[in-house]
Amino acid sequence: MPDDSSREALSAASSVSRLKGVGPARERSLREAGVESIRDLLLTLPIRYEDRRLVTELGEVRGEGTYTVAGRLSGVSTVRLYRRRMTLVRATLEAGEASLPVAWFNRPYLGGSLNAEEEYLLHGRVRLRGQVLELLNPSLESRAKAGLGNRVVPVYPALGTVGPTLVRNLIGAALADGVLETVVETVPRALLERNHLPNLSSALHALQAPPEDSDVEQLNLRSTPSHARLVYGELLRHQAELALARRRVRDLRKSHTYVSLEQLRRTITARLPFRLTASQEKVLDEILGDLEGPAPMQRLLQGDVGCGKTVVAGVALAAAAENRLQAVLMAPTELLAEQHYRSLIELLGDGYGLRLVTSATGNTGVRDDLRSGRAAIAVGTHALLQDAVDFQRLGLVVVDEQHRFGVDQRRNLLDKGRRPDLLVMTATPIPRSLAMTLYGDLSLSVIDELPPGRVPVKTRVVPEEHRREAYLQVKEELDRGNRAFIVLPLIEESERVEAAAVEGLGRRLADRLSSYRPLVLHGRMAPEEKSATMEAFAKGDAQVLIATTLVEVGVDVSDATTMVIESAERFGLAQLHQLRGRVGRGERGSTCIAVHGRLTDDARRRLEIFETTTDGFALAEADLEIRGPGDLLGTRQSGVSNLRITDLAIHREWIETARRDARELVRQGSAEGASFLKRLEAETRRAAPLAGA
Repeated sequence: MPDDSSREALSAASSVSRLKGVGPARERSLREAGVESIRDLLLTLPIRYEDRRLVTELGEVRGEGTYTVAGRLSGVSTVRLYRRRMTLVRATLEAGEASLPVAWFNRPYLGGSLNAEEEYLLHGRVRLRGQVLELLNPSLESRAKAGLGNRVVPVYPALGTVGPTLVRNLIGAALADGVLETVVETVPRALLERNHLPNLSSALHALQAPPEDSDVEQLNLRSTPSHARLVYGELLRHQAELALARRRVRDLRKSHTYVSLEQLRRTITARLPFRLTASQEKVLDEILGDLEGPAPMQRLLQGDVGCGKTVVAGVALAAAAENRLQAVLMAPTELLAEQHYRSLIELLGDGYGLRLVTSATGNTGVRDDLRSGRAAIAVGTHALLQDAVDFQRLGLVVVDEQHRFGVDQRRNLLDKGRRPDLLVMTATPIPRSLAMTLYGDLSLSVIDELPPGRVPVKTRVVPEEHRREAYLQVKEELDRGNRAFIVLPLIEESERVEAAAVEGLGRRLADRLSSYRPLVLHGRMAPEEKSATMEAFAKGDAQVLIATTLVEVGVDVSDATTMVIESAERFGLAQLHQLRGRVGRGERGSTCIAVHGRLTDDARRRLEIFETTTDGFALAEADLEIRGPGDLLGTRQSGVSNLRITDLAIHREWIETARRDARELVRQGSAEGASFLKRLEAETRRAAPLAGA
């Protein structure tokens, strides 16, 4: 335990173990949570703030709302709800003649710790249950010992086994020791002044010990100037890392060159049975311009479902082959790889020695063709990453649906060449704020229009009790000779998840639609069986495909006019939109029917937006607000998971600002900016509550 003299020497850089009450076990738990120094602890922000400046008399609680109330607790009981897997502690709060029922969920320790003789201060939400008002899950402390009444109280997350109350006490002790005075400002002063932001020490003081006149609503919305300072610092660091990465690539020089690209472009596009859209032409200009440049291309091509990205990528692949280079297109699934392979053969012919490389098709002959250079273009899956797959002169790497690959996988493929050009593509519309955060080291191209003649897909959202009427509509389409997809989220039914499954509802639907030759597709089937099923459906051997989300990408059947999505409440907007994109790929009118079960508020909102919006980018923005960036992409991406304070849905303007300022720092090289960048490049990356402060 530190003595008083050692405590006087505390600074933000001191180990958190120097704080009173932090022994070896707590230090270990805090370290595992990313808190090693007192500075790390101070950068652990409250998850919410409670306004306890007004203590309401219990008899004055007459409606729903958030209250701070005081009284004694009687009738304490603990009930174990086995079906719901939770513990319920009930009590009655009494003050004079007034009383109010209180309930706590999953806090069983309260049942044996409450003293009927003691007066408590409670803060929480009062809600109407039936005809009775009830205080739900309130915070609680002895009024005699309360240091938290009559002020704005920060509520912290637990840090490992260190609970919220102890976190608050430790931060309070650090503040009392004057540690904030030793916090080193990391953002250049000129940038703070330009953006009208407080320094780090002032911002932390306002957030950890809010003054009496604080606006609690703004604190909880994370929209105060102090929050902005921490958000900006976090984003500036992240954007500076991306800007430095861009500079490192820009300073490299390719070992290969491209010639006659414009002539090649005219030759290939002249073969097409359609004209490219203005958006496709613009993106081609950007890509071919990168290929002609001295530095390796680093570009993200983003476009909605069916916008024609494969055609654009095909021209780039042909450009590499015509310049005696090899090119590779990697896709996340065999279905999508096979789709690209067929499309490129149709687009480019067989003059480039196109090869398909998957776990099912890869063989020694294909590998020899790639190693010797006889094959100029390879299309494949993760199988391309195998050590046995090598190239003679790899000049261009194209990665489709790239968010399904890890950063290391992308790097492994690039390492098979000598500074090859890189084009990554996605049909999952990404909001601009998220794209700048994830892919700020890449140049961005967007195809934002669909080919002419595409008829917008009509969308209907129906509850499962109206499923029969929905399938009558499906049968009408099938009777006209069209085809349909039926998508279910699960392979097998589960007691833990309320959702439709292929081995359940899917099989029953297959029986009812047996006259339309239905096929079933799911992820547990052998690769060759999946390929055969998809090929049979594509050729028209079946009118109905009942599947899991394997059909989300890479399935192009022009006479499929109906998509039914079962248990639609289980999907995010981006995935719903991708599934809807499997129909409407021809000139016939198409319909998507989303069948849902019990809805949460978020699920209801998602489906309402899905039913009324076909713009993929608008849907992506809505999905970002509802579900957050990690869930939106279906995986935790590097760059997003490191942002601990920033909410990409509400701090978008700071992303733009930080990106501008970071690029200026890298470009201008001022003394203060150079110091910031030097420190940034020198630091070892480690998890921390707020890496960018």
